[in-house]
Amino acid sequence: MKKSKLKNFLFSFEQIPSLVYLLKWLLICLSLGVIAGSVSAFFLLALEWATNWRESHLWIIALLPVGGFIIGLSYHLYGNSVVKGNNLLLEEFHTPKKIIPFRMAPLVLFGTILTHFFGGSAGREGTAVQIGGAIADRFTKVLKLSKRDRKIVLIAGISAGFASVFGTPLAGGIFALEVLILGRIRLDAIIPSFMAAVFADYFCQIWGVSHTQYHISSVAEMNPVNLLWSLLAGIIFGLVAMLFSKSTHLWSNLFKNQIKYPPLRPVIGGVILAITIYFMGTTKYIGLGIPTIVDAFNVNLNSYDFILKLLLTSFTLGAGFKGGEVTPLFFIGATLGNVLIWFIPLPMGLLAGMGFVAVFAGATNTPIACTVMGIELFGIESGVFIALACCTAYLFSGHSGVYSSQIVGSPKHNLFLREKGLPLSEIKTKRTSS
Repeated sequence: MKKSKLKNFLFSFEQIPSLVYLLKWLLICLSLGVIAGSVSAFFLLALEWATNWRESHLWIIALLPVGGFIIGLSYHLYGNSVVKGNNLLLEEFHTPKKIIPFRMAPLVLFGTILTHFFGGSAGREGTAVQIGGAIADRFTKVLKLSKRDRKIVLIAGISAGFASVFGTPLAGGIFALEVLILGRIRLDAIIPSFMAAVFADYFCQIWGVSHTQYHISSVAEMNPVNLLWSLLAGIIFGLVAMLFSKSTHLWSNLFKNQIKYPPLRPVIGGVILAITIYFMGTTKYIGLGIPTIVDAFNVNLNSYDFILKLLLTSFTLGAGFKGGEVTPLFFIGATLGNVLIWFIPLPMGLLAGMGFVAVFAGATNTPIACTVMGIELFGIESGVFIALACCTAYLFSGHSGVYSSQIVGSPKHNLFLREKGLPLSEIKTKRTSS
């Protein structure tokens, strides 16, 4: 009787269980933020060292096939259970089976560093997200979390990894809530997601890690004509995002179908990449490409920069090298926006900034997170243009994306209602069969 009265008393004040919930996740997210932020700091510093060493010793690119073999063999011997990468995190969220093996973190960490060290074209977001997810799932085992709490802690891990590697805690918190299901946001995990993002970003910066600063020097006047130009730019960004997603899956399927022994895939891919880079005579399109991204905001670039980066990155990832897609998507979007100034009368910096986040929005199906990221990076003055570009790119990228395990929660158009509930990987098959 006393227990019943106590329970009724507690639940007559909603704030008491809310306070318990907040304190619980505060402790979990603080611990997660310390670990994930510190690992991200090591990762970013290691990437910087690998990039600088490679650029000072360009002969190392000739050994790209060797690096590919090391990566391929280590995943073949020790990483079969985690080779799906980000898609494994999404699958475990939707259909939980077993705790994500912690080996995912060191394998993807050193695989990505090797990819950049030898000259592959890849990013860093996927690595940070996988590290964050693998670390977060340790809490499931140690604290014996329920199925519901496990989903929340996975979201927190994703947000911690994303926020700390880019220095965008608001976008990181929203990205983790938005990326799991296309067209839906998981608000039940909003507090842990933001706390993990803020803590991880803070503890990453404590180690002295700095993030690249981008600047839009001028913003167009807010009028109907310029807003229409923004929509046109968004359509183009969305189509290019779809091209990137489909290209990555195309190369991946081609390598899997033609080369049955997994460690050989990045070896063959590495040979082709090394020869291609040699004949191009530049390292502009490998690695993260941050100097070119910065130039896109105020310097006229080549009209083909975005397509070369798209091809090299999709090929690198499709061949089995490790790394993320997001920073290359920044490169593709910013350089594409730089080119659009030829026929879209908006400031160069604004178009580059719009493309920077909009191509990312279309490829990951996260328009809200990308809009917030644009505001965090470039300021609120360009917010309306960025939002229009991101949302339009999201619409025109269709039911495609770099994360094939994303499930369609709300189709982008009523014509595709039959695809609701399907992962992106099954949509192409369903359309072909029907």
